[in-house]
Amino acid sequence: MTVYWPFLLSAAVSFLTTPLVILLMKKWRILDDPAKHKQAKVVHTYPVPRGGGIPIFLGLLTSLFFLPLDKHLRGILAGALVALIVGLLDDKFEEKIHPLIRLLSNFLAAAIVIGAGIGIAFVNNPFGGIIRLDLPKICFNFLGPHCIWLLADILAILWIAWTMNFVGWSGGVEGQLPGVVVIAAMTIAGLSLKFSADITQWPVIVLAMITGGAYLGFLVWNFYPQKIMPGYGGKSMAGFLLAVLSILSTAKIATLMLVLAIPLIDALYLVVKRILAGRAPFWGGREHLHHRLLALGWGKRRIAIFYWLITAALGILALNLNSEAKFYTMFMLIILFLAGILWLNYLSISLKRRDQDSG
Repeated sequence: MTVYWPFLLSAAVSFLTTPLVILLMKKWRILDDPAKHKQAKVVHTYPVPRGGGIPIFLGLLTSLFFLPLDKHLRGILAGALVALIVGLLDDKFEEKIHPLIRLLSNFLAAAIVIGAGIGIAFVNNPFGGIIRLDLPKICFNFLGPHCIWLLADILAILWIAWTMNFVGWSGGVEGQLPGVVVIAAMTIAGLSLKFSADITQWPVIVLAMITGGAYLGFLVWNFYPQKIMPGYGGKSMAGFLLAVLSILSTAKIATLMLVLAIPLIDALYLVVKRILAGRAPFWGGREHLHHRLLALGWGKRRIAIFYWLITAALGILALNLNSEAKFYTMFMLIILFLAGILWLNYLSISLKRRDQDSG
């Protein structure tokens, strides 16, 4: 089986079903109207249908044609369905679902996958060897034998839930999120192809290609000027799928952390900043990097392409660096990001002073 067919089929399903979803969302008035939805993070100027998670999930269902419906795939599809349902409810009620409830749904989706047997038994030590997480282990008998790896399962749940959030926060402008997801999924597929002699990596390759295809088909309709938004379902599903793929791949979570370094560092920076300021860390605002670039006069198309290029460059690095090099690269990126934030703050202040002087 060529790995391109899963990619092409999921892209076609997502692309062809999105116009129908757009019509249904308009008919049911499930729209993001900036005249009514006055949150600070809103950057669009006209009503846009939500519900983009629907065609993406339909694209994901093409996995049933290429992969056996084992407990892993059932868990992944069930977790994605949880993200979709909560996302559609959030879209319907105009993001009035409390952030803590959305966060709990992230943990539920993650727990479903962990219950299906997907976990982080070890992580690569950047300085050599591995760090085992498969102990302590608690085994019990309830409708059959089961075992819980405390460290492995807790880390996996936290990683999946956190990725669902920070990836979702990176969907600030049209096309930004689906483009980043396509590149990240292709990077994971490329990494797994390097270890294709290991038969356990073939399902990862296929699912990564399907994920990339589903978001590529949707990207056509989401790119500037957008015809539909991914909504909370499409955003959280993106983080969910990428997190699960990173766990299943040979490099565990290190590769995805590097590929998504910019949205990851951006999210960590804002969470720490909001906590230190005594604010709720999960409430939206206009403090993300894409908001700062908009304030400097960058266009939405330019910002989306900027994120794609950065993600692609980091993806190429991730495919060619060992664990130690990835660690030092992440450290350097954190320093560069913080320096960039200081520079953007300086530019913003300078522009404001210039406007005041000219007025």
